[in-house]
Amino acid sequence: MLVPRMPYRPQPDSLWRAMAARSPVTHAPISIGAPLARDLIVDVAIIGAGYSGLSAAYALQRRGVDCAVFDANPIGWGASGRNGGVVSSKFRLSFPAIANSWDLDTAKRMHRLAHEGVRAVEAFIDEFKLERAQFEHTGSLRCAHTERALASIRAEADWVRKELNDTSMIALSREEVMRETGSKGFAGGVLSADAGTILPLEYVRGIARGLTARRVPIYESTPVLEMTRAQGGVLLRMPGGTVRAKQVIVATNAYSNLTDATSPYQCELVPFRSAMIATEPLPAELDAKLMIHRRSYTETRRMMKWFRKVDGRILFGGRDAFGKEGQATGFDALRRAMVALFPDLVNVRVAYRWSGYVGMTFNALPHVGRSDDATTFCLGYNGAGVAMASLIGQHAAALALGETPELALLAQDGLRPVPFHSLRAPGVRLVAAWYQFLDAVGA
Repeated sequence: MLVPRMPYRPQPDSLWRAMAARSPVTHAPISIGAPLARDLIVDVAIIGAGYSGLSAAYALQRRGVDCAVFDANPIGWGASGRNGGVVSSKFRLSFPAIANSWDLDTAKRMHRLAHEGVRAVEAFIDEFKLERAQFEHTGSLRCAHTERALASIRAEADWVRKELNDTSMIALSREEVMRETGSKGFAGGVLSADAGTILPLEYVRGIARGLTARRVPIYESTPVLEMTRAQGGVLLRMPGGTVRAKQVIVATNAYSNLTDATSPYQCELVPFRSAMIATEPLPAELDAKLMIHRRSYTETRRMMKWFRKVDGRILFGGRDAFGKEGQATGFDALRRAMVALFPDLVNVRVAYRWSGYVGMTFNALPHVGRSDDATTFCLGYNGAGVAMASLIGQHAAALALGETPELALLAQDGLRPVPFHSLRAPGVRLVAAWYQFLDAVGA
């Protein structure tokens, strides 16, 4: 009998789940997710009901294409329901670095894609009336942990202004960053205005409700256990039935190893654990002092931490290469880092802590393309997936229909497994230890 590769766990007890549970219901309930319990024939089958998969279904539905979405778990179980809710207009590679490695025209095309990702989020918010997702276009402030780091990000902002004619990146002084964040730990920063924050679980569930209302079938708790070529397309086998499709879109990202059917796509990635903590509600005097503009914030250390204020609490997150899901080590390290930057929080209790996996790629860019003539994939958002996945899923749908969307460096012809993929776990820990050392000595 075909069985999932790994056991399914409940969704972590995150702040996002708590906020969703107490959010007032202002709409008629829509049933999203009964498991598949029959055989089905569709034009396009989509594996994965996160931002990528749902945005692909949205694009197909708008074109009148018969499609269905399948997920091994409930909506928002994976990264789309666990992330920090940062809507950003960037890639891990800076635009000057892209120009240096390729050319200026490529940097311009990548810059356009990055900002189109934010526009994709805004379009979903408007079209599906996702007020509960609480999207706020407040910008993102990158905080420099050293003078050297500040000079680097200021130079990047200057380059973007001069070469890309983008005035949305603004340098802030040490005093300005201190007044805004409430932390004395930074030498200054650069504000990227075209960015914002969102409640990620409400966002993904809201898109799913909107698609269900448009009669796009979404099957939760329906793992795809086997995927084989069949006459005229692909045959998918699930516990409750089979699906025949002309085309398949694989949108499983960092959780591609849940079943054998999608495990080949995991070799494109280095899954990296991301952990988050959220404090109890802040006392009024701290709420008025810390992160007063409600932006998202990141720092320039290689083992980057990020933070924001939501629900009257501080949310603080970072990469955790050393712990495993559910272990306390990463959470304890996050609390120490949070108090080091914000000593006022020393006596504020941590109320929530959760973690999940980020899909990192070898070239630090998302990948979208065809693995064969009947299968399209999109994955590897490298920690900036809210906006980019909302856009790239729609481009994956276009590829599945034989179109040629503008993808610049994101386009990929076939799978390209990470070299020595079996050594990824010890390799990640080794690199992370080296990065922590460099951060500690201020290099």
